[in-house]
Amino acid sequence: MTSLRARITALLIAAILAVVGLATFAASRALQPPPPETTIEPIARQIHLLAALAQTAPQALRQAGGTVQDQPAAGGEVLERMSRFLTRALDRTGPPRSAIVNRTGSEGTLTASVALDGGGWLITPVPDPAAPDNQWRSLAVWLAVIVTGSGALSFYAARRLTRPLELLEGAASRIGADATLSKVDETGPAEVRATAQALNRLSERLAHAMDSRMRLVAAAGHDLRTPMTRMRLRAEFIEDDTDRDKWLADLAELDQIADSAIRLVREEASTADTQPLRLDILLTEIVGEMAELGHRLRMDPMPATQVRAGPIALKRALRNLILNAATHGGGAQVALSQSADHAQVTIRDQGPGIPADLLGQVFEPFFRVDPSRAKTLPGAGLGLAIAREIIERFGGTIAIRNLSPRGLLQQISLPMA
Repeated sequence: MTSLRARITALLIAAILAVVGLATFAASRALQPPPPETTIEPIARQIHLLAALAQTAPQALRQAGGTVQDQPAAGGEVLERMSRFLTRALDRTGPPRSAIVNRTGSEGTLTASVALDGGGWLITPVPDPAAPDNQWRSLAVWLAVIVTGSGALSFYAARRLTRPLELLEGAASRIGADATLSKVDETGPAEVRATAQALNRLSERLAHAMDSRMRLVAAAGHDLRTPMTRMRLRAEFIEDDTDRDKWLADLAELDQIADSAIRLVREEASTADTQPLRLDILLTEIVGEMAELGHRLRMDPMPATQVRAGPIALKRALRNLILNAATHGGGAQVALSQSADHAQVTIRDQGPGIPADLLGQVFEPFFRVDPSRAKTLPGAGLGLAIAREIIERFGGTIAIRNLSPRGLLQQISLPMA
Protein backbone atom coordinates (compact mmCIF):
# COMPACT_ATOMS: atom_id res chain seq x y z
CA MET A 1 0.00 0.00 0.00
CA THR A 2 2.46 2.61 -1.21
CA SER A 3 0.33 4.72 -3.58
CA LEU A 4 -1.37 7.86 -2.32
CA ARG A 5 -4.74 6.66 -3.62
CA ALA A 6 -4.48 3.42 -1.65
CA ARG A 7 -3.54 5.28 1.51
CA ILE A 8 -6.41 7.76 1.17
CA THR A 9 -8.83 4.90 0.46
CA ALA A 10 -7.64 2.98 3.54
CA LEU A 11 -7.87 6.11 5.69
CA LEU A 12 -11.43 6.85 4.54
CA ILE A 13 -12.53 3.23 5.05
CA ALA A 14 -11.03 3.21 8.55
CA ALA A 15 -12.73 6.51 9.39
CA ILE A 16 -16.12 5.34 8.09
CA LEU A 17 -15.88 2.01 9.88
CA ALA A 18 -14.84 3.71 13.11
CA VAL A 19 -17.78 6.12 12.97
CA VAL A 20 -20.27 3.39 12.06
CA GLY A 21 -18.83 1.10 14.73
CA LEU A 22 -19.15 3.73 17.44
CA ALA A 23 -22.67 4.59 16.29
CA THR A 24 -23.65 0.93 16.28
CA PHE A 25 -22.23 0.44 19.77
CA ALA A 26 -24.02 3.52 21.09
CA ALA A 27 -27.29 2.42 19.48
CA SER A 28 -26.97 -1.09 20.84
CA ARG A 29 -26.41 0.27 24.34
CA ALA A 30 -29.27 2.73 24.08
CA LEU A 31 -31.68 0.19 22.58
CA GLN A 32 -30.56 -2.72 24.73
CA PRO A 33 -33.63 -4.66 25.93
CA PRO A 34 -34.25 -4.84 29.66
CA PRO A 35 -33.05 -7.95 31.48
CA PRO A 36 -35.32 -11.01 31.47
CA GLU A 37 -36.11 -10.54 35.20
CA THR A 38 -37.86 -7.27 34.32
CA THR A 39 -39.60 -8.28 31.13
CA ILE A 40 -40.95 -11.52 32.57
CA GLU A 41 -42.91 -9.93 35.44
CA PRO A 42 -45.82 -8.79 33.22
CA ILE A 43 -46.01 -12.34 31.93
CA ALA A 44 -46.10 -13.62 35.54
CA ARG A 45 -49.05 -11.33 36.35
CA GLN A 46 -50.93 -12.64 33.33
CA ILE A 47 -50.26 -16.21 34.45
CA HIS A 48 -51.68 -15.40 37.91
CA LEU A 49 -54.85 -14.17 36.20
CA LEU A 50 -55.04 -17.32 34.09
CA ALA A 51 -54.59 -19.44 37.25
CA ALA A 52 -57.51 -17.63 38.88
CA LEU A 53 -59.62 -18.23 35.76
CA ALA A 54 -58.72 -21.94 35.86
CA GLN A 55 -60.43 -22.22 39.26
CA THR A 56 -63.37 -19.86 38.72
CA ALA A 57 -64.11 -19.74 34.98
CA PRO A 58 -62.65 -22.69 33.00
CA GLN A 59 -64.59 -21.61 29.90
CA ALA A 60 -62.95 -18.16 29.94
CA LEU A 61 -59.55 -19.83 30.42
CA ARG A 62 -60.00 -21.86 27.26
CA GLN A 63 -61.02 -18.75 25.37
CA ALA A 64 -57.82 -17.05 26.64
CA GLY A 65 -55.70 -19.88 25.20
CA GLY A 66 -54.91 -21.77 28.39
CA THR A 67 -55.63 -25.36 29.39
CA VAL A 68 -55.42 -27.42 32.57
CA GLN A 69 -53.71 -30.82 32.65
CA ASP A 70 -52.80 -33.35 35.29
CA GLN A 71 -49.13 -33.27 34.22
CA PRO A 72 -46.77 -30.57 32.92
CA ALA A 73 -46.50 -30.15 29.16
CA ALA A 74 -44.39 -32.94 27.73
CA GLY A 75 -41.90 -32.90 24.89
CA GLY A 76 -39.41 -30.35 23.69
CA GLU A 77 -36.48 -28.84 25.53
CA VAL A 78 -36.83 -27.76 29.13
CA LEU A 79 -35.34 -24.28 29.59
CA GLU A 80 -33.95 -24.36 33.12
CA ARG A 81 -32.87 -20.73 33.23
CA MET A 82 -36.14 -19.46 31.86
CA SER A 83 -38.04 -21.71 34.30
CA ARG A 84 -36.16 -20.19 37.26
CA PHE A 85 -36.79 -16.64 36.01
CA LEU A 86 -40.53 -17.32 35.63
CA THR A 87 -40.80 -19.02 39.05
CA ARG A 88 -39.09 -16.03 40.75
CA ALA A 89 -41.32 -13.60 38.88
CA LEU A 90 -44.39 -15.51 40.00
CA ASP A 91 -43.15 -15.33 43.59
CA ARG A 92 -42.68 -11.54 43.33
CA THR A 93 -46.05 -10.86 41.69
CA GLY A 94 -48.40 -13.18 43.57
CA PRO A 95 -48.74 -16.50 45.35
CA PRO A 96 -45.68 -18.71 44.93
CA ARG A 97 -46.08 -21.13 42.08
CA SER A 98 -43.74 -23.63 40.44
CA ALA A 99 -43.20 -23.14 36.70
CA ILE A 100 -41.59 -25.21 33.96
CA VAL A 101 -40.85 -23.70 30.51
CA ASN A 102 -40.47 -25.92 27.43
CA ARG A 103 -39.49 -25.08 23.88
CA THR A 104 -41.69 -27.17 21.58
CA GLY A 105 -42.78 -27.36 17.98
CA SER A 106 -40.89 -26.75 14.73
CA GLU A 107 -41.03 -22.98 15.29
CA GLY A 108 -39.55 -23.26 18.80
CA THR A 109 -42.47 -21.69 20.67
CA LEU A 110 -42.33 -21.52 24.47
CA THR A 111 -44.94 -23.23 26.67
CA ALA A 112 -45.18 -22.60 30.42
CA SER A 113 -46.52 -25.27 32.83
CA VAL A 114 -47.60 -23.66 36.14
CA ALA A 115 -48.69 -25.68 39.21
CA LEU A 116 -52.18 -24.78 40.47
CA ASP A 117 -53.22 -24.60 44.13
CA GLY A 118 -55.89 -27.33 43.84
CA GLY A 119 -53.69 -29.66 41.83
CA GLY A 120 -53.08 -29.86 38.13
CA TRP A 121 -51.01 -27.72 35.82
CA LEU A 122 -51.90 -24.62 33.86
CA ILE A 123 -50.54 -24.88 30.31
CA THR A 124 -50.17 -21.58 28.43
CA PRO A 125 -47.89 -20.19 25.71
CA VAL A 126 -45.44 -17.44 26.72
CA PRO A 127 -43.38 -15.03 24.55
CA ASP A 128 -39.71 -15.74 23.98
CA PRO A 129 -37.53 -12.89 25.39
CA ALA A 130 -34.34 -14.30 23.89
CA ALA A 131 -32.68 -12.73 20.85
CA PRO A 132 -33.50 -14.32 17.48
CA ASP A 133 -31.31 -17.18 16.31
CA ASN A 134 -30.17 -15.32 13.17
CA GLN A 135 -28.81 -12.31 15.05
CA TRP A 136 -25.19 -13.09 14.08
CA ARG A 137 -26.16 -13.55 10.44
CA SER A 138 -27.94 -10.21 10.50
CA LEU A 139 -24.88 -8.62 12.07
CA ALA A 140 -22.61 -10.13 9.41
CA VAL A 141 -24.86 -8.83 6.63
CA TRP A 142 -24.94 -5.41 8.28
CA LEU A 143 -21.14 -5.28 8.51
CA ALA A 144 -20.73 -6.53 4.93
CA VAL A 145 -23.01 -3.77 3.65
CA ILE A 146 -21.06 -1.18 5.65
CA VAL A 147 -17.66 -2.41 4.44
CA THR A 148 -18.77 -2.66 0.79
CA GLY A 149 -20.43 0.74 0.82
CA SER A 150 -17.59 2.47 2.63
CA GLY A 151 -15.03 0.83 0.34
CA ALA A 152 -16.81 1.96 -2.83
CA LEU A 153 -17.35 5.46 -1.48
CA SER A 154 -13.76 5.74 -0.25
CA PHE A 155 -12.32 4.55 -3.58
CA TYR A 156 -14.43 7.09 -5.47
CA ALA A 157 -13.39 9.88 -3.11
CA ALA A 158 -9.72 8.89 -3.31
CA ARG A 159 -9.89 8.80 -7.09
CA ARG A 160 -11.34 12.30 -7.17
CA LEU A 161 -8.70 13.55 -4.73
CA THR A 162 -5.78 12.07 -6.66
CA ARG A 163 -7.02 13.03 -10.12
CA PRO A 164 -4.64 16.02 -10.38
CA LEU A 165 -1.74 13.76 -9.43
CA GLU A 166 -2.77 11.32 -12.17
CA LEU A 167 -2.59 14.19 -14.62
CA LEU A 168 0.95 14.96 -13.47
CA GLU A 169 1.98 11.32 -13.74
CA GLY A 170 0.40 10.93 -17.18
CA ALA A 171 1.97 14.13 -18.48
CA ALA A 172 5.40 13.12 -17.18
CA SER A 173 5.13 9.70 -18.86
CA ARG A 174 4.28 11.39 -22.18
CA ILE A 175 7.35 13.60 -22.27
CA GLY A 176 8.75 13.29 -25.76
CA ALA A 177 12.30 12.94 -26.94
CA ASP A 178 12.39 16.74 -27.32
CA ALA A 179 11.68 17.10 -23.56
CA THR A 180 8.28 18.70 -24.16
CA LEU A 181 4.89 17.71 -22.72
CA SER A 182 1.87 16.76 -24.78
CA LYS A 183 -1.27 18.88 -24.37
CA VAL A 184 -3.58 17.89 -21.50
CA ASP A 185 -7.37 18.19 -21.79
CA GLU A 186 -8.63 21.04 -19.59
CA THR A 187 -11.84 19.36 -18.42
CA GLY A 188 -13.29 18.10 -15.14
CA PRO A 189 -13.49 19.68 -11.66
CA ALA A 190 -11.88 23.04 -10.92
CA GLU A 191 -8.76 21.51 -9.37
CA VAL A 192 -8.24 19.19 -12.34
CA ARG A 193 -8.72 22.03 -14.83
CA ALA A 194 -6.25 24.19 -12.92
CA THR A 195 -3.67 21.39 -12.95
CA ALA A 196 -4.19 20.78 -16.68
CA GLN A 197 -3.84 24.49 -17.44
CA ALA A 198 -0.62 24.69 -15.44
CA LEU A 199 0.79 21.67 -17.30
CA ASN A 200 -0.12 23.15 -20.67
CA ARG A 201 1.54 26.45 -19.76
CA LEU A 202 4.63 24.55 -18.64
CA SER A 203 4.62 22.62 -21.92
CA GLU A 204 4.49 25.85 -23.91
CA ARG A 205 7.39 27.32 -21.94
CA LEU A 206 9.44 24.15 -22.38
CA ALA A 207 8.79 24.08 -26.12
CA HIS A 208 9.74 27.75 -26.40
CA ALA A 209 12.92 27.22 -24.37
CA MET A 210 13.93 24.18 -26.44
CA ASP A 211 13.26 26.03 -29.68
CA SER A 212 15.25 29.05 -28.50
CA ARG A 213 18.16 26.83 -27.48
CA MET A 214 18.23 25.06 -30.82
CA ARG A 215 18.06 28.32 -32.76
CA LEU A 216 20.85 29.77 -30.64
CA VAL A 217 23.17 26.80 -31.12
CA ALA A 218 22.41 26.57 -34.84
CA ALA A 219 22.92 30.31 -35.32
CA ALA A 220 26.17 30.24 -33.36
CA GLY A 221 27.43 27.31 -35.44
CA HIS A 222 26.59 29.03 -38.70
CA ASP A 223 27.90 32.43 -37.61
CA LEU A 224 31.26 30.90 -36.65
CA ARG A 225 31.79 29.76 -40.22
CA THR A 226 32.51 33.23 -41.61
CA PRO A 227 35.21 34.33 -39.12
CA MET A 228 36.78 30.86 -39.21
CA THR A 229 37.00 31.07 -43.00
CA ARG A 230 38.71 34.47 -42.78
CA MET A 231 41.11 33.17 -40.14
CA ARG A 232 41.92 30.14 -42.29
CA LEU A 233 42.74 32.38 -45.25
CA ARG A 234 44.97 34.54 -43.09
CA ALA A 235 46.67 31.49 -41.61
CA GLU A 236 47.67 30.37 -45.08
CA PHE A 237 49.90 33.43 -45.33
CA ILE A 238 51.86 32.67 -42.17
CA GLU A 239 55.41 32.07 -43.27
CA ASP A 240 56.48 29.82 -40.41
CA ASP A 241 55.34 26.29 -41.29
CA THR A 242 55.05 25.18 -37.67
CA ASP A 243 52.88 28.13 -36.63
CA ARG A 244 50.79 27.81 -39.77
CA ASP A 245 50.11 24.12 -39.11
CA LYS A 246 49.08 24.86 -35.51
CA TRP A 247 46.71 27.60 -36.63
CA LEU A 248 45.15 25.38 -39.27
CA ALA A 249 44.78 22.48 -36.77
CA ASP A 250 43.03 24.73 -34.27
CA LEU A 251 40.71 26.07 -36.94
CA ALA A 252 39.93 22.54 -38.12
CA GLU A 253 38.99 21.60 -34.57
CA LEU A 254 36.74 24.67 -34.26
CA ASP A 255 35.12 23.78 -37.56
CA GLN A 256 34.49 20.24 -36.33
CA ILE A 257 32.93 21.52 -33.11
CA ALA A 258 30.62 23.83 -35.05
CA ASP A 259 29.59 20.99 -37.37
CA SER A 260 28.91 18.68 -34.42
CA ALA A 261 26.83 21.32 -32.63
CA ILE A 262 24.69 21.90 -35.72
CA ARG A 263 24.29 18.14 -36.17
CA LEU A 264 23.17 17.75 -32.54
CA VAL A 265 20.51 20.43 -33.00
CA ARG A 266 19.31 18.75 -36.18
CA GLU A 267 19.01 15.40 -34.40
CA GLU A 268 16.97 16.96 -31.59
CA ALA A 269 14.63 18.67 -34.04
CA SER A 270 14.42 15.78 -36.47
CA THR A 271 11.03 14.16 -37.06
CA ALA A 272 12.15 11.69 -39.72
CA ASP A 273 9.83 8.79 -40.41
CA THR A 274 10.77 5.41 -39.04
CA GLN A 275 10.67 2.08 -40.81
CA PRO A 276 11.39 -1.58 -39.99
CA LEU A 277 15.07 -2.44 -40.42
CA ARG A 278 17.35 -5.37 -39.65
CA LEU A 279 19.54 -4.35 -36.75
CA ASP A 280 21.94 -7.26 -37.23
CA ILE A 281 22.59 -6.27 -40.87
CA LEU A 282 23.09 -2.62 -39.89
CA LEU A 283 25.64 -3.55 -37.22
CA THR A 284 27.48 -5.81 -39.66
CA GLU A 285 27.76 -2.94 -42.15
CA ILE A 286 29.05 -0.52 -39.51
CA VAL A 287 31.66 -2.96 -38.18
CA GLY A 288 32.80 -3.79 -41.70
CA GLU A 289 33.20 -0.14 -42.71
CA MET A 290 35.13 0.72 -39.55
CA ALA A 291 37.35 -2.35 -39.87
CA GLU A 292 38.36 -1.17 -43.34
CA LEU A 293 39.49 2.10 -41.74
CA GLY A 294 41.88 0.20 -39.49
CA HIS A 295 39.89 -0.07 -36.27
CA ARG A 296 40.20 -3.28 -34.26
CA LEU A 297 36.71 -4.67 -33.97
CA ARG A 298 35.27 -8.08 -33.17
CA MET A 299 31.66 -9.06 -33.76
CA ASP A 300 29.84 -11.97 -32.13
CA PRO A 301 27.29 -14.03 -34.10
CA MET A 302 24.10 -12.00 -34.32
CA PRO A 303 20.51 -13.27 -34.44
CA ALA A 304 18.14 -11.83 -37.03
CA THR A 305 16.59 -8.84 -35.24
CA GLN A 306 14.21 -6.23 -36.59
CA VAL A 307 13.60 -2.83 -35.02
CA ARG A 308 11.71 0.26 -36.11
CA ALA A 309 13.85 3.37 -36.56
CA GLY A 310 15.30 5.80 -39.04
CA PRO A 311 18.12 3.88 -40.78
CA ILE A 312 20.43 6.86 -41.35
CA ALA A 313 20.01 8.29 -37.85
CA LEU A 314 20.34 4.94 -36.09
CA LYS A 315 23.45 4.11 -38.13
CA ARG A 316 24.97 7.43 -37.09
CA ALA A 317 24.23 6.73 -33.41
CA LEU A 318 25.63 3.19 -33.39
CA ARG A 319 28.66 4.29 -35.39
CA ASN A 320 29.40 7.03 -32.84
CA LEU A 321 29.23 4.53 -29.97
CA ILE A 322 31.38 1.90 -31.69
CA LEU A 323 33.87 4.56 -32.76
CA ASN A 324 34.03 5.83 -29.18
CA ALA A 325 34.94 2.33 -27.95
CA ALA A 326 37.43 1.69 -30.77
CA THR A 327 39.15 5.05 -30.28
CA HIS A 328 39.36 5.24 -26.50
CA GLY A 329 39.37 1.51 -25.71
CA GLY A 330 41.89 0.27 -28.23
CA GLY A 331 39.27 -1.84 -30.03
CA ALA A 332 35.77 -3.07 -29.36
CA GLN A 333 33.60 -6.18 -29.22
CA VAL A 334 30.05 -5.81 -30.55
CA ALA A 335 27.24 -8.23 -29.65
CA LEU A 336 23.50 -8.39 -30.28
CA SER A 337 20.93 -10.28 -28.23
CA GLN A 338 17.18 -10.34 -27.66
CA SER A 339 15.36 -9.94 -24.33
CA ALA A 340 11.56 -10.11 -24.23
CA ASP A 341 10.43 -7.53 -26.79
CA HIS A 342 13.69 -5.54 -26.85
CA ALA A 343 16.94 -5.86 -28.75
CA GLN A 344 20.12 -5.44 -26.72
CA VAL A 345 23.32 -4.15 -28.34
CA THR A 346 26.44 -4.36 -26.17
CA ILE A 347 29.76 -2.72 -27.02
CA ARG A 348 32.75 -3.69 -24.85
CA ASP A 349 36.27 -2.34 -24.89
CA GLN A 350 39.45 -2.86 -22.88
CA GLY A 351 40.24 0.79 -22.27
CA PRO A 352 40.82 2.56 -18.95
CA GLY A 353 37.10 3.22 -18.47
CA ILE A 354 35.61 6.37 -16.95
CA PRO A 355 36.03 7.54 -13.35
CA ALA A 356 32.93 6.65 -11.34
CA ASP A 357 32.26 10.26 -10.38
CA LEU A 358 32.14 11.24 -14.06
CA LEU A 359 29.87 8.48 -15.37
CA GLY A 360 26.81 10.69 -14.93
CA GLN A 361 28.28 13.32 -17.24
CA VAL A 362 29.23 11.20 -20.25
CA PHE A 363 26.16 12.24 -22.26
CA GLU A 364 26.65 15.95 -21.72
CA PRO A 365 27.67 17.94 -24.82
CA PHE A 366 31.43 18.51 -25.21
CA PHE A 367 32.20 16.18 -22.32
CA ARG A 368 35.73 14.74 -22.17
CA VAL A 369 37.14 12.53 -19.44
CA ASP A 370 40.54 14.22 -19.79
CA PRO A 371 40.45 17.65 -21.50
CA SER A 372 44.18 17.42 -22.15
CA ARG A 373 43.52 14.56 -24.63
CA ALA A 374 41.40 16.83 -26.84
CA LYS A 375 44.42 17.67 -28.98
CA THR A 376 45.50 14.07 -29.51
CA LEU A 377 42.15 12.33 -30.08
CA PRO A 378 39.63 13.27 -32.76
CA GLY A 379 36.10 14.40 -32.03
CA ALA A 380 34.29 17.36 -30.54
CA GLY A 381 32.83 15.58 -27.50
CA LEU A 382 29.32 15.39 -28.97
CA GLY A 383 29.23 11.81 -30.22
CA LEU A 384 27.57 10.32 -27.13
CA ALA A 385 25.12 13.21 -26.82
CA ILE A 386 24.03 12.79 -30.46
CA ALA A 387 23.77 8.99 -30.03
CA ARG A 388 21.53 9.31 -26.98
CA GLU A 389 19.24 11.82 -28.71
CA ILE A 390 18.77 9.43 -31.64
CA ILE A 391 18.25 6.26 -29.56
CA GLU A 392 15.77 7.87 -27.17
CA ARG A 393 13.83 9.31 -30.12
CA PHE A 394 13.20 5.74 -31.31
CA GLY A 395 12.00 4.61 -27.85
CA GLY A 396 15.30 3.08 -26.75
CA THR A 397 17.69 3.57 -23.86
CA ILE A 398 21.44 3.67 -23.47
CA ALA A 399 23.55 2.97 -20.40
CA ILE A 400 27.30 3.02 -19.77
CA ARG A 401 29.20 1.37 -16.94
CA ASN A 402 32.73 0.32 -16.12
CA LEU A 403 33.86 -3.29 -16.35
CA SER A 404 36.16 -5.07 -13.91
CA PRO A 405 39.15 -5.05 -13.87
CA ARG A 406 39.16 -2.60 -16.81
CA GLY A 407 37.13 -1.65 -19.79
CA LEU A 408 33.82 0.03 -20.56
CA LEU A 409 30.43 -1.42 -21.44
CA GLN A 410 27.93 0.49 -23.59
CA GLN A 411 24.47 -1.13 -23.62
CA ILE A 412 21.73 -0.03 -26.01
CA SER A 413 18.15 -1.29 -25.76
CA LEU A 414 15.68 -0.80 -28.65
CA PRO A 415 12.08 -2.06 -28.93
CA MET A 416 11.75 -4.74 -31.59
CA ALA A 417 9.34 -4.24 -34.46
